[in-house]
Amino acid sequence: MITLTDAATTKVGQLLEQEGDERLALRVAVRPGGCSGFSYEMFFDAEAADDDVRKEFAEGVAVVVDQTSAQLLTGATLDYKDGLNQAGFAIDNPNAQRTCGCGQSFS
Repeated sequence: MITLTDAATTKVGQLLEQEGDERLALRVAVRPGGCSGFSYEMFFDAEAADDDVRKEFAEGVAVVVDQTSAQLLTGATLDYKDGLNQAGFAIDNPNAQRTCGCGQSFS
């Protein structure tokens, strides 16, 4: 299951607060595609399947991952940076053997 850094947890919490729906959780998924074979997908979701993996973080942040994606995200970390050179969310995934330049796909 993916973990969130403190910075990512804070930013997701702020975004969830703006949405104003307490049922929402951050869904992180791995989908076939992208220039390296798999791509990451993140969105807010109020629905959860019975076999989804759910993890609670600080500030009322919950992350939901489907079983297939959870296997590919084991040990991965979601971080958030807000600087001049880097801004936005980034996933550090030790399971990725190869990544592309965009940082959104891996194999």
